[in-house]
Amino acid sequence: MRNPESTADPLPPSLLFLLAAAAGIMVANIYYNQPVLGLLAHEFGADGAEIGMVPVLTQVGYALGLLLLSPLGDRVERKRLILVTASALTVALTVAALAPSLSVLAAAGLGVGLLATVTQQVVPLAAQLAPEARRGRSVGTVMMGLLLGILLARTVSGFIAELAGWRAAFWGGVALTLVMTLALWARLPRVAPSVRLSYPRLMRSLLDLFLAHPVLRRGALVQALQFAAFSVFWSVLALKLQAPPLHLGSSVAGLFGVIGAAGALMAPLAGRLADRRGPRFLIVGGAAAVGLAFVPMALWPNSLTALVVGVLVMDVGAQAAMVSNQTRIYALDAAARSRLNTVYMTVMFTGGALGSALGAQAWAGWGWGGVCVLGGGLGLAAAAVEGLARGEIRRGGRKPA
Repeated sequence: MRNPESTADPLPPSLLFLLAAAAGIMVANIYYNQPVLGLLAHEFGADGAEIGMVPVLTQVGYALGLLLLSPLGDRVERKRLILVTASALTVALTVAALAPSLSVLAAAGLGVGLLATVTQQVVPLAAQLAPEARRGRSVGTVMMGLLLGILLARTVSGFIAELAGWRAAFWGGVALTLVMTLALWARLPRVAPSVRLSYPRLMRSLLDLFLAHPVLRRGALVQALQFAAFSVFWSVLALKLQAPPLHLGSSVAGLFGVIGAAGALMAPLAGRLADRRGPRFLIVGGAAAVGLAFVPMALWPNSLTALVVGVLVMDVGAQAAMVSNQTRIYALDAAARSRLNTVYMTVMFTGGALGSALGAQAWAGWGWGGVCVLGGGLGLAAAAVEGLARGEIRRGGRKPA
């Protein structure tokens, strides 16, 4: 049951912003390794393909956590689930900070990814606590915190690593996660589980939802393709910047996170446009923007201006597509939003993990040109899957595929 003091307003502004901060801080942990890949390669004597396994396994862990842990939010008291998962995440981050070898770091990354899915307990909690009249706005606020965490994590990690080494970046994650866990322990209300399904039945219901909703299947595939393109870029950016002729450090790689944060600020606008024009309009346009963002980066491979333009276009497109996709998927079944989110996010982050793996291989085998061809192709494929599906673009979010 909820705390007595939350009866009048179960989601006051202070708690809402705490949830937004928690979403950002928890999800940031899976991105701290990306700007420091060059430093990791130097310390452990690994090549691009080997070092690329660190972000790959982190993304794989996140996908597994989405699939195996996120559905528990419907059947386990959510405050307890959040606190236990966040505490375990702190331990996994500590192992990463102390890692004596690349294999230990990669294994810790898998655990960090698995447990960072605590974020996907925070977002549904905001939706559950918010009064009906403020639900969309409240979820949007938490999602903005999540998106800012994803992008600014690279900036924070890059600067800390430049000043004090890559381990200091992970120790910063340990401190932030621990402080946030304590804050959540002090402020979160207790909310009773919404279903009493056994864990096997809960997991089987994911397949039922996937098979029952064509829009869910298509939306998940589109999001997986465009997030794969997004991950292709971010998984090798630090290696590109450190390579000749740029010779730039991890702090510069982190600065690109600040540039990309502009995309997170577009999330509320994307939601309003999705209501006005229909989600499919922004999904197609956003995915196409992700693909086309690689064009200037391919044509001018050693230009920082081209990289900045590409990042801006890519992040705005990625966030517009994601928010619009979520808008239509959450509308499919109000009683199963957590499990719809599980299916959608699991497929999405599986695409991200594959994108990171393919990006590392493209960099090792074909250099920056191969990375741009791969990322651009994936983004345009996402736009094609949505754009060529049956139904009008303008109001397609309300029609079956």
